[in-house]
Amino acid sequence: MALMDFIKKQFIDVLQWTEDGDGVLAWRYPMRDMEIQNGGQLVVRESQMAMFVDEGRVADVFGAGTHKLVTQNIPLLTNLKNWDKLFESPFKSDVYFFSTRQQLDQKWGTPQPITIRDAEFGAVRLRAFGNYAWRIVDPRLFYTEVSGTRESYGTAEVEGQLRGLVLQNISNAIASSGVAFLDLAANQTMFAQALAKTLEPEFAKLGLKVEGVTVQNLSLPDELQKVLDQKIGMGMVGNDMGKFMQYQTAQAIPEMAKGVGAGGDGGGLAGAGLGMGAGVAMGQILAQNMQAALQPGVAPAVPAAAGAAAAGVKTEDVMALLEKLGELKTKGVLTEEEFAAKKAELLKKLV
Repeated sequence: MALMDFIKKQFIDVLQWTEDGDGVLAWRYPMRDMEIQNGGQLVVRESQMAMFVDEGRVADVFGAGTHKLVTQNIPLLTNLKNWDKLFESPFKSDVYFFSTRQQLDQKWGTPQPITIRDAEFGAVRLRAFGNYAWRIVDPRLFYTEVSGTRESYGTAEVEGQLRGLVLQNISNAIASSGVAFLDLAANQTMFAQALAKTLEPEFAKLGLKVEGVTVQNLSLPDELQKVLDQKIGMGMVGNDMGKFMQYQTAQAIPEMAKGVGAGGDGGGLAGAGLGMGAGVAMGQILAQNMQAALQPGVAPAVPAAAGAAAAGVKTEDVMALLEKLGELKTKGVLTEEEFAAKKAELLKKLV
């Protein structure tokens, strides 16, 4: 019976792998009841590498090309040496193929905003997403650390671990770049390169190489985006208190219009007309004030009611404005220097 089993065994002339579909990284050649014939051929394509494992140890790794398999270059398994063991060899050699082509369009993104330390805004919460590409470059290390003796191993099984490495190193990449958030958002390629460089040693531990990282979006949560918008607006008007008041008034006009539009039916039309009139008048005043700011010597226009009160500034109004400025400083919209300058200017009005 053992002799008949031996005669029925098949001898392999050619070992090769043609990938069936996407996503397979490592594949073990089926060797059951089959032996490698001395002088057979191993065909490894350009996008592959092959590895022989004998008695549980990696024996050799083969790159692209056609390799002739003889006893001098691989540990052949043959039942002809084991007549005393009824043709059942105590040794086992396995052949694994690995796909070395790029694994493209692997998605990454921050499920929740992450907190980073920014050179300009201090601590901010950041959202980001993009994709990345990688490939196997060290089959021996990938086999011992990741895929193991599995018959087949796919990208889906390692994708979660790799995405976690990307997210874990985002903060490190930003810190190492030393670039403020606004500059990163304007130059996403710079951030992508910094992130790829940070990831290289982490991927290398698994026998992988990062081929590229793209950052498709960098953004702040909505509440922080509003603060950033205010900061940008203040940067446009500078430290001039008059311009600051114009900016604040311009921000308030849409809210005033909403309040008028929300009135009851009885005063809806009249209120709407009043709101439109107030908006037009305020717009005219703002235009004149902007012109006055650009042309020294031209007195800024003020509403009649405000003109009547200009002679005496109320202490409670100044304190209320100081309180608002303090809130803007706390949120990071105003720097300590900007707040101090505006505070000094307001206190002068009380003298």
